[in-house]
Formats: sequence, structure tokens, C-alpha cells
Amino acid sequence: MIVVTGATGPYGRQVVEHLLDLGVPAAGIAAAARTPARAVGLAARGVALRTADYDRPGTLRTAFAGATKVLLVSSTGPDEVRVAQHRAVIDAAGEAGVDLLAYTSVTGAPANPMGLARVHRATEAALAASGLPVALLRNGWYTENHTGTLRDAVARGVLAGSAGTGRIAFASRAELAEAAARVLTLGGQAGRVYDLTGDTARTLAEVAAEAAAQTGTPVAYQDLPPEAYRRLLTRAGLPAPAVELIVDSDRCIAQGALEHPTGDLRALLGRPTETLAAAVTRALEE
Repeated sequence: MIVVTGATGPYGRQVVEHLLDLGVPAAGIAAAARTPARAVGLAARGVALRTADYDRPGTLRTAFAGATKVLLVSSTGPDEVRVAQHRAVIDAAGEAGVDLLAYTSVTGAPANPMGLARVHRATEAALAASGLPVALLRNGWYTENHTGTLRDAVARGVLAGSAGTGRIAFASRAELAEAAARVLTLGGQAGRVYDLTGDTARTLAEVAAEAAAQTGTPVAYQDLPPEAYRRLLTRAGLPAPAVELIVDSDRCIAQGALEHPTGDLRALLGRPTETLAAAVTRALEE
């Protein structure tokens, strides 16, 4: 039995869907989430639904009953809360005696300067200390982090950020979810570390230029000082923690934190990763 946590989120749900597409029988998959009723679409395909609340360890033990492999999808929130939640999942997986615990970390985790990497380093350390058979999925930056608002940017004629000329080896959420599903279907994955990025690193100016080329509308990348970008995001109604995460991430991108492509994602998928042109087309059609 493969148990996927966070299965009602956009990433976790796609992992389950890719497992089905890869031929894993629905009876061999459990979609685990805080509110499993939100995964009724997966249940309609025959996937078992299980309650898995990272803050209620008892639910994790029940959710992992009979599991051979578990995907720990990292949670959200304050660092100290997230690490405690991840430890609870690790403990429950250990009690279940799983053959593999895969974890969604972040690209270049050991040296990644982004603030969000702290949780992943702490979780990776906890995984190492657990003695469990572990596979690390160090996910790169989602393309959608910057293309999710591209239609609005086209309407305004401006794609704003604070990443300077920093390059980002984007990969789509769907590609990263498929990679996770493939790892969960393979044998011999204990001890494997995958750094999952797109094939090519691009700047936000290139994203804006591609959007302009496809729409025939002028779209410019507006690079803002961090404080100005912080004010812009705050005025847009984003909560303070999200604002700080985005501003910090762009600051690190400007310094080259995400500019290093690897071949791991391409190798797992068995094909090149999504091109910038395809990503922009998809974003503008959604």
C-alpha cells in the first residue's frame, strides 16, 4: 500500500493521479489528508481515503496501517510547527515499519540560503536520525510560483518581482508530482537523493518577454527593491508570512540560489522538462 499525505492539495492530489496513470491499482493507494472528504474525486476512482492530521499523531498511525511506502508532503506554517508535524509523520512511519518514506524537500537543501530551506534541513536531519529507509525529493521552484498570476501581469503590462537577473530552473508542479509517483513505484529507492529542477534556468524578464511574444501585448519585468515589493504584496492582500517568504525567496533568487539545473527530473520523467514557451502557454490558458 502506498500512502500519500497531503492528498487534497494540488501537489499531493497529482501524485495520486500519476500513480494511477502509471498503473498502480487504486486498491494499492491511500490518499491521506486532514479532511479526506475533499478527495471524493479520488475515491470515485477507487482510491482509499484516510484521515491524516499532522497535529494528531493517532490519525497518522491509523492512516499508515498496512503501508509499505509513504510520501510525506511537507506542511505549511511556522517553522517550529512544521518540524514537529514532520517528526510526527516520521515517528508514525517508523511504527508502521514502512519500506520507504519519501519526503518533499527543497532543491540544494544543505546549502540553500532561502528561509524556507531551514525546515527542510531540520526534517532531513530528523529523517537521517530515524534510521528509516528514506528517499529525498528535493523539489525545485514551481513554475507556477511566477506564472500563476501571469494573466493579470499581461493585463497590467507588468510582471513585478525582486529577483533581479537571477535565473530559476523552473519545473511544473505536475512534473514534480509525476517524479514523486515514479519514485514510489520503483524499487531500491532507500538512500536516494533527487535534486529535481527544470532543464533550463530562466529569468523573470524572460518570462515576461515570452508572455509578451505570445499575447502580442507589451509585458515588462519590473524589478523592485525588496521593501517596495513587500509593500506591493501587502497591498495585494497577501498575509504577512507569505509576503516575507516571497520577498526572501526573490532576494535569494537574485543571488543565484535557484539557477543550477540538474538532470534528475529529466531522468525520472524520461523526457525533457517543460519549456518556458509551453509553461507560459499553459498559464495563459488556465
